[in-house]
Amino acid sequence: MALILRSSVLRRFLSTTCRSSTGARMDLVYEDRTDYPAPHVRFTKDAELAEDLKALRKKEAGDWKNLTADEKRALYRLAFHKSYADMKAPTGEWKVILGGVCFALAVSAGIYMFQKDYILPEPPHTLNEDWQAQLRDYMIRMHNNPIEGIASKWDYEKNDWKK
Repeated sequence: MALILRSSVLRRFLSTTCRSSTGARMDLVYEDRTDYPAPHVRFTKDAELAEDLKALRKKEAGDWKNLTADEKRALYRLAFHKSYADMKAPTGEWKVILGGVCFALAVSAGIYMFQKDYILPEPPHTLNEDWQAQLRDYMIRMHNNPIEGIASKWDYEKNDWKK
């Protein structure tokens, strides 16, 4: 249990930090994740804020009862890029995947048609309907398999199929 807890804490820490190849800490990185929806890093840095948002940040340090609902929403959006509902909302990525699958099927069908028309050899003459009719007549004349086969279904007195 301690190993699982330790690995999840480590994974959460690594999701919000960036390290160089030497191991020195470079910068904290924000990332929206459903398994850890509240990272330690804010979405917007204080240096990037406009003056009215800096004032709102200072007001945040005071009593939250004095903040309006719109100010609380603005502070939430400064801290987090997406809400949990926004992260769980469908993205429409399935459309791209379905389009890619349809494109791959179309290309495969095109390759098959090209090979069928230009690369594959002609089918053998034994698949011709005339050849198969002649073979059937030969098998009837030779009384081939007279108990259960094709000769058992042929009436030799009437020269026609049995009914």
